[in-house]
Amino acid sequence: MRYMLLVYSDEHALSDTEREHCYVESAQLARDLSASGNYVSAGPLHSTATATSVRVRNGKRLVTDGPFAETREQLGGYYLIEAPNLDAAMSIAEKIPVAKYGTIEIRPVLEITGLPSSSN
Repeated sequence: MRYMLLVYSDEHALSDTEREHCYVESAQLARDLSASGNYVSAGPLHSTATATSVRVRNGKRLVTDGPFAETREQLGGYYLIEAPNLDAAMSIAEKIPVAKYGTIEIRPVLEITGLPSSSN
């Protein structure tokens, strides 16, 4: 089963040096997950200052700068993994460096027919 591990933290909590170290640790985790067959994809996101939100209301597109909601923790990145069950996904999630000071949300990916495969 695929799981999306959503990485949330206060985007201002780390210094530039700490953030770079976190990226190095995160890349190593991705390599380890790849070696164990659990890795599908991963990626950090730019800060919420670069976000744009789009909604459609009454047939019209509404665009706003920034994320949809103001929160103490912001979505900072993700890992998409393969794991046999939630317990295995939790074991992987606790290895994500941000788990030490942020939150990792684990969501099973709903498989639906008709989507293009990732190999295309």
